[in-house]
Amino acid sequence: MIAPVRARHLLPLTLCLSLLSACNDRPQAEGASIDGGDSTGESPAPQATMKPITLEDIATYPLPGMSFPQRIKFTRDGEAITFLDSNDGSLRRELFSLNLQTGARALVLNAGDAGITEENLSLEEKLRRERARERGLGITTYQWSRENDTLLVPVAGALQVQDGLAGSLKTVVAKSESPPLAPRLSPDGKFVAYVLDEELYVADVGSQTSRQITSGARGTGKTNGLAEYIAQEEMGRSTGFWWSKDAKQLAFVEVDETHIPEYRIVHQGRDAVGEGAEENHRYPFAGAPNARVRLGVVGRSGGEVRWMDLGDDDDIYLPRVRWMPDGSLWVQRQNRAQTTLELLRFDPATGASTPILTETTEVWINLHRMLRPLEEGPLAGHFLWASERSGFRHLYLYDAGGGLVRALTSGDWMVDRLVAVDDEGARVFFEGTKDDPRERHLYVVGMDGTGLRRVTEGSGMHSTAINETFTAFIDTHHTTTAAPTIHVRSLKDGAVMQTIHEEVDPKIAKLGLTPPELVSFETHDGVTLYGAIYKPQNQSEPTPLIVSVYGGPHAQRVTNGWGMTVDLRAQYLRQEGFTVLKVDNRGSARRGLQFEGAIKHDMGNLEVRDQVEGVEWLTAQGAIDPGQVGIYGWSYGGYMAAMALARAPETFKVAVAGAPVTHWDGYDTHYTERYMGTPATNPEGYAASAVMRHLDNMTGHLMLVHGLIDENVHFRHTARLINALIAKRKDYELLMFPDERHMPRALADRVYMEERVFDFFEEHLRR
Repeated sequence: MIAPVRARHLLPLTLCLSLLSACNDRPQAEGASIDGGDSTGESPAPQATMKPITLEDIATYPLPGMSFPQRIKFTRDGEAITFLDSNDGSLRRELFSLNLQTGARALVLNAGDAGITEENLSLEEKLRRERARERGLGITTYQWSRENDTLLVPVAGALQVQDGLAGSLKTVVAKSESPPLAPRLSPDGKFVAYVLDEELYVADVGSQTSRQITSGARGTGKTNGLAEYIAQEEMGRSTGFWWSKDAKQLAFVEVDETHIPEYRIVHQGRDAVGEGAEENHRYPFAGAPNARVRLGVVGRSGGEVRWMDLGDDDDIYLPRVRWMPDGSLWVQRQNRAQTTLELLRFDPATGASTPILTETTEVWINLHRMLRPLEEGPLAGHFLWASERSGFRHLYLYDAGGGLVRALTSGDWMVDRLVAVDDEGARVFFEGTKDDPRERHLYVVGMDGTGLRRVTEGSGMHSTAINETFTAFIDTHHTTTAAPTIHVRSLKDGAVMQTIHEEVDPKIAKLGLTPPELVSFETHDGVTLYGAIYKPQNQSEPTPLIVSVYGGPHAQRVTNGWGMTVDLRAQYLRQEGFTVLKVDNRGSARRGLQFEGAIKHDMGNLEVRDQVEGVEWLTAQGAIDPGQVGIYGWSYGGYMAAMALARAPETFKVAVAGAPVTHWDGYDTHYTERYMGTPATNPEGYAASAVMRHLDNMTGHLMLVHGLIDENVHFRHTARLINALIAKRKDYELLMFPDERHMPRALADRVYMEERVFDFFEEHLRR
């Protein structure tokens, strides 16, 4: 039996589905290698009697083994969990519960025909889904209140609330022409805050009436309570308001983008022009103005706004805001150069601030969510914080005034996520890379910095959540040889207490999916890189090689996780006689700040050299033909594919560049300036990091793929490269999708893309 819990914990399931056809920008791949050795040691299963993988298989979602419960949360009494899942294995999700004593599964809410589809969304909702990389349909999110059994479910533009799992559903905010955005329950479950037409509202759950509590934004180009583009896309902050612990106040951001010039995107593929045929975006290009953000506090019923004093410099970022147990508001303020991060305590009554601590770096600040106050036990009033000051992200204990007490973890590995804190037991649970940077495990350490041990069993990737009585945890586990399974386990000994999901997708066996070989090798300057090889079955002669690349920071692709095996494009190419190679070059994630920061101010150089080293290493094994090497990627990977063809023509003969950044002055501020500085401070770096600089020596075959309404990496990037190619009289092929953004969503478009990409490699890479 699961002991009762006092609050709900969300289990983060960020399993990466992003192959090139998924087109996720800066994907967070989840898998990792098993033991740090040179290979998995797994023997591929025979494929002779299996169904061949088709191009339709590559383009169809969810991928094999990837339909499993998501957004898993404990109920208040600890007797059940709730989660989103699909009964038919599709992208359409409903809300379910699972009794942790009996194992009985029940449908809580079926959206029916009223759920989310790709057709019934407003433009703002579509753009928010792009920021979140959300492909799910039906019910895509839900919330439990922290202090009671109130359940909030947004469905088809309306906000619905239910009292517990068996209560009746009632509509608190009805569907209207302008849908409520970013809804959040108050901690006591009595109110729902949301944004409507640029202003913040609060709905009373009991009376089902709403009240506008901010003003001055509507019709001015400003917004109150919404996260700006940069916050959503680059800082991992999707919300623009925060409930106080007592539910009497809300902190919110006022965003002013009126000084940013509009960037127009025209829907050229529409049959008719007129309303909705164009979009205007206030896009903050590198070196250009950012949104101006103010932080205010307002009462639940409205009234006067108290503005927090953020200082004289308004060219800053506010990546995190948090109400603390004592009623103060703690804010992370980041300078534009992203070399300094200040943690400030604000008095919400006066707006005055007190500095708590400051992080500085010569590389860049990687944001995190690992600020945690200690409310009970012997260290009440202290707080936990994560820092990369040692070169690897680790956990530190501070006193209430910001004085460092001690480091809790250390070493040449990193903490990925703070999972739970046992105040009374003086223990901290976290996920990290201590055993292998290609894996993720749950660990525990004492508040005194002793007793560090691993909790999860089995190699591979683990995503976890712990109940507040610290008796059980939810473990989502997968490897290259096993699709995700989900169990409730004892925190004492790891024993399985209940099974949430362990169904075997029959498509896995039908397609004969076998894992790639995980490898490692040293570069000429002595750096260890990790890779993965997909070898054709019964290979006897050297084959053509295709490199699958992302290559950018904040991403990891080579892991001992199921995402490696279910990369159906790589599997299809292997099936058709190509060898496929993946390499996590310097600049990629989860290897420490020095490894990641090696590309600072000079993108597209060292990353390409590391990919070349991977090809040379594999050539030395005698398995591939060095005269038949291609490369493909999307977003940063598209940039890398084009750069590899231009900067290393002696290695790469064919490239498919999907939605590529071609010149970094055309991408956004927070991402680009973190790594490159501004065009004014690093002009030569920007010039050298542009694909256009390196076209003179390009001799291979290039295909450019782009969606015309991509609001993230604008089609302008590809257009500028085309102009440069024409000027240099270089051949190229262009594949455009008039109705697609950064993530192609239409199945027909994705299938057509797979056909064209494969045919391009067949035509130009086979001898």
